[in-house]
Amino acid sequence: MSPSLKKLAPAVMILTGSLALGGCATKGFVREQVAVVSQRVDALETQLQATDATAKSAQAEAQSASGQAQNNGQRLDQLNARVDGIEQRMQQAQQKRPRN
Repeated sequence: MSPSLKKLAPAVMILTGSLALGGCATKGFVREQVAVVSQRVDALETQLQATDATAKSAQAEAQSASGQAQNNGQRLDQLNARVDGIEQRMQQAQQKRPRN
């Protein structure tokens, strides 16, 4: 090896080593970053569970209201049939009654 290469060899090795090792993250750094993301995920999960509970409650109320509306519709149909029967009897009674 030539004398100039002998002088450059340690510098090249140090430069190569620093480039290779400088790109690696430490376990502590990774844990820090994961902890921040984990906290955000936990917060979002809590919000999602609350939203899910609200949605399920709203769905239950909507189903209950739908059942009540269906019952009310059936009752109205029954009342309409009774009113129609009463109207028919009134018309028949008016037709049978002699006019003065």
